[in-house]
Amino acid sequence: MKLYINPNREEWPAIVSRRISSDEAVESRVVEILDKVRTGGDAALRELAQAIDGYTPESFVVSDEEFTRAEAEVSEQMKQALKSAAENIRKFHSAQRFEPIEVETAEGVRCIQRAVPIQRVGLYIPGGSAPLFSTVLMLAIPASVAGCPNVVMCTPTNKEGRVANEVLYAARMCGVQTVYKLGGAQAIAAMAYGTESIGKVDKIFGPGNRYVTKAKQHVSVGDTAIDMPAGPSEVLVVADHSAEPSFAAADILSQAEHGPDSQAILVCSSKEFADKVESEVQRQLALLPREAIATRALDNSRTVVLESVDEQIAFINLYAPEHLIILCREPWEIANRITAAGSVFVGAYSPESAGDYASGTNHTLPTSGWATAYSGVNLDSYMRKITYQELSREGLMGLANTIITMAEGEGLDAHAAAVKVRVGKENQQ
Repeated sequence: MKLYINPNREEWPAIVSRRISSDEAVESRVVEILDKVRTGGDAALRELAQAIDGYTPESFVVSDEEFTRAEAEVSEQMKQALKSAAENIRKFHSAQRFEPIEVETAEGVRCIQRAVPIQRVGLYIPGGSAPLFSTVLMLAIPASVAGCPNVVMCTPTNKEGRVANEVLYAARMCGVQTVYKLGGAQAIAAMAYGTESIGKVDKIFGPGNRYVTKAKQHVSVGDTAIDMPAGPSEVLVVADHSAEPSFAAADILSQAEHGPDSQAILVCSSKEFADKVESEVQRQLALLPREAIATRALDNSRTVVLESVDEQIAFINLYAPEHLIILCREPWEIANRITAAGSVFVGAYSPESAGDYASGTNHTLPTSGWATAYSGVNLDSYMRKITYQELSREGLMGLANTIITMAEGEGLDAHAAAVKVRVGKENQQ
């Protein structure tokens, strides 16, 4: 981790920059895949499965037999863990239910806002080196709480053409009945455009690799909505002298092990503390099965020493981390001043892994600085808010002069006429 000691603010933009790798090849390949699926449907999906994964599935749909086998092969300990996590996630997201708003803005003028669920939702669950069955809970449970009537899931298989047992068990536990054995940009294309066997969805949720992320960005322009822009996972740990260096090191490594493009930032007030954390990082790193992956992520990670708490907070808000962990004696003094972060973990016993799995908050969060403008996935992500207005004749009469004056001022005479024709000739002059 590169060390910066009290850097000037002019240096901060370079320090908070994420790793930017050349995406030209990815861009070209994703565009090619999207076009193939859009024009070729299922036949294109089969061709891509053979070319990319080395096999062509008999059916993209996971069968009832496969669900049954998965349930039998998941351990009771894992089932109980998934159930416990699901209860907390459901409890937190259920508390986010939106109550209708009804306001009489003027006499005879009634304005209403109601939330309705998105009708067709597509969930993408990464496979790769670590099938993220926890993401099934994070995406499918709020979809269920919101009442989305049609929820489908796409997820890649292993080399034998099987979906991870835990992914299938979690899907059924959360009420997802249709799972497709399909990964990568081609899965995003199938959900965005629809094929003979896979219906088009209204919104796509879920993280993924560079190909998946690029595909989501492409289809979000005119084809289907997506949850948010996303990139490699990241964490910022801010710690004072009361913090346990081993805690900070563990939190740094919990993100570094996600992938070589992940990034971890340590913000603290002294080089002495920074050195202690670095020693702990190296000690704990050697114990990790994913040491090689974490090491590559640490090459792009940074330690920033800032003596002033005000400077630390300003730096954090500029970085806008996906995950922010506050290891300080008075953590809420910092937490309450944070304006840009995906999710905040307050105090020594709030590791990021709690939010990843079981505390109840959602782990699908904005990365790459998008936390300045985007929220993480929540119940609201699965809802659309519709406004209604009902005006009595008297209510329209009361607003008539205001509407007519503004409409005519904008040169939109038909807008004015739509009021005039209702309120009578006496107001048409």
